[in-house]
Amino acid sequence: MATTTITSSTTQESSGDGPRIPLHHNPLRLTLSASPWRSAWYLAGHLVGGTILGAAAALVASAGAMAAATVAGLWLLRPAAGAVRSCADAERRRLRLVWSEPIRAAYAAANNPGPLARALGRWRDPVIWRDLGYLVALWLPLALLDVTVLSVWAALLVGVTLPFWYWVPRGTDAVGYVHGSTVHGVALGYFPHGPTGPGAVGLYADTLPKAMLAAAIFGVLFVLFNYVLVKAARAHAGAARALLGPPRPRD
Repeated sequence: MATTTITSSTTQESSGDGPRIPLHHNPLRLTLSASPWRSAWYLAGHLVGGTILGAAAALVASAGAMAAATVAGLWLLRPAAGAVRSCADAERRRLRLVWSEPIRAAYAAANNPGPLARALGRWRDPVIWRDLGYLVALWLPLALLDVTVLSVWAALLVGVTLPFWYWVPRGTDAVGYVHGSTVHGVALGYFPHGPTGPGAVGLYADTLPKAMLAAAIFGVLFVLFNYVLVKAARAHAGAARALLGPPRPRD
């Protein structure tokens, strides 16, 4: 009778779950800490590395499924499973940006006689399907979350630097609409009759005092939005940990 044993992944067993991106209650302390930057790096890494790993996992899993339609192709199941596991292990290592301890994954090693039976046993392991669930199925919703949060956070950060470059744009709508704009400045609102025309709503930063006022507003929003950034990174990492880590015991 075949027996199964539990083997750990390339990462070590987790002995703790302390987050490396603490959510400080003081907004200034949070902004000056490493949490926002670590969070931004983690989310941006998913948009690049996660895309590559997800595409690779989907490709090898699809190739293995098509190859399994023939007897000769069954031998490709084992390397395909190994490739998916390697992609998942790369994501587990990337989770060290968020969690202070390594994330452990337990794979069931089927001790069935014969290489073909062992190859099939790898795909009967529910852990590899959890890997695919994170790498492939959750890629799009997590990517949408990441790109939305990072876009707003980066825009606010750029807005803080407005006094240094407000005079460069000319006739370009930044955040809003300007009709017939022919002067230098950055539009932050709705200007249906130009920067100085009637019906304007918002701030047209065409002088240094206006640019400094806009930068102050952006600065306040940036400080507050750091909470959203860190919470988004923790939510993303929590989903990754739930699928790539060991399953939690049921009560």
